[in-house]
Amino acid sequence: MSDSVDRRTVLKGVAASAAAIGPIAQALGAEPDGLQFEAPVPFSYDLFKDQARERAHKPYEPPPRPSPETLQKINYEEWGKIKYRDAFALFANGPGPFPITFFHLGLFFEKAVGMHVVENGQSREIIYEQAYFDMPADSPARDLPAGAGFAGLRIQEPRTGSLDWRHNDWVAFLGAAYFRSIGELRQYGLSARGVALDVAVADRSEEFPDFTQFYIESAAAEDTLTLYALMEGPSIVGAYRFKMTRGKGVVMDIQASLFIRAQSSRFGIAPCTSMYWYSETKKDTAIDWRPEVHDSDGLEMWAGNGERLWRALNNPPRIMVSSFLDENPRGFGLMQRDRVFDHYEDGVYYDRRPSLWVEPLPGPDGRGWGKGSIQLCEIPTDDEIHDNVVAMWVPAQPVPAGAELHLAYKLHWLADSPVPSGLGRVAATRLGRGGQPGLPRPKGVRKFMVEFLGGPLETLPYGVKPELAVSASRGIFGPYQLIEAVPDGVPGHWRAQFDLVVDGADPVEMRAFLKSGDKPLTETWLFQYHPF
Repeated sequence: MSDSVDRRTVLKGVAASAAAIGPIAQALGAEPDGLQFEAPVPFSYDLFKDQARERAHKPYEPPPRPSPETLQKINYEEWGKIKYRDAFALFANGPGPFPITFFHLGLFFEKAVGMHVVENGQSREIIYEQAYFDMPADSPARDLPAGAGFAGLRIQEPRTGSLDWRHNDWVAFLGAAYFRSIGELRQYGLSARGVALDVAVADRSEEFPDFTQFYIESAAAEDTLTLYALMEGPSIVGAYRFKMTRGKGVVMDIQASLFIRAQSSRFGIAPCTSMYWYSETKKDTAIDWRPEVHDSDGLEMWAGNGERLWRALNNPPRIMVSSFLDENPRGFGLMQRDRVFDHYEDGVYYDRRPSLWVEPLPGPDGRGWGKGSIQLCEIPTDDEIHDNVVAMWVPAQPVPAGAELHLAYKLHWLADSPVPSGLGRVAATRLGRGGQPGLPRPKGVRKFMVEFLGGPLETLPYGVKPELAVSASRGIFGPYQLIEAVPDGVPGHWRAQFDLVVDGADPVEMRAFLKSGDKPLTETWLFQYHPF
């Protein structure tokens, strides 16, 4: 970004001619000079994609890091003292309903990101000024060069809404190609990413492309904002369009054109990234005072053949990648089902963390996502500060250098899945010592207790007990098995208990569901058991 005065257009809110600059003038804050912009250049999504395609044929150039020695001094504490001034919020006075504020650069966000406003087929780059930010007089950020740039952006609640937009935002783009939303329960949690390249590949380092340019267009709809993002990395260039709707939760309608510079071993599409430390399934003695700590507790899947699946998450002893083969999946996502505050007892509100559901859409050719797999990567962690879970779609065939992918999908940031199955759902997975109560517990036997809730279980005739269908990739099931209604007075709340006898430390893939005759009553429970 240039700070050359002769190249930039300084827009002065009250003095600028409405005929000359149109509604962009209304984007200025209350300060005399408002935001400052570069001169306009043509912009359209088709032109944006063409430019991304051209960049993919050129050598990769990483985004700028202005004054790295200064950025090293803006640690987390110093960065937290830097606040964007509401008076300089984009669209603070319209025309769009959602004001936009910006994040400052710092130690953990060193790469400068370009910000642009789109209007009437043109875009103008916003020029960074220190005056946009409140910061202490001795802040190391004051030593950054002119025009240093921004780190990211966030979208505030509508100016005319019931909440004060100055203190409430609903989407944030910050760091690499990560973005988040507060979802339905107004609490940030897991993240989405543009792509995931070579996650957990033994002989390759994971690549983290960056969103390097954002183009912000205030949509006419009162509940929608459109954002265009350029993503760049050594192996890829991507042109994204996000149509984001603020309603009950947040829905992002995404189109992405990806241009491949180099082939990746694991090419992850629509990745979701979350944190799972422990839950009611398994908790080490005295590891922490809280009963559970996780942003998500399971991977929900709706397979192309219509099967509904729930894979309970693990904090495994080593990095594990599970693949669920499919063709044209109908949806998947990392979900937070446990909504009871007493199960966490934490003021950071894990019970309100959003669920993120990915809905694949047909591409420009009318086809779905084809053959591939939903892959779940679980990484060991001993703290809640690490995002250690990734779920993504991986095509069956490698995506070669020179290829182009044109994708469409929706992200639903909600409390629950937007497409209920109508079946009973897995409510909890619990492990314990095997054997029968009141008798000596045999070694090497693990008890599993899986809770199911709702759906057809609620309307079972009195005295009718569901049947259990259970299988495992290895080991044998012990003689003890129990299916019973949970004695809590909640209709349709059942639990199945069974023992597994297994030798060795290799993981065991398990699946189970409740049925009545040949009719399934519940979704299918999946679990990867690590003997201990």
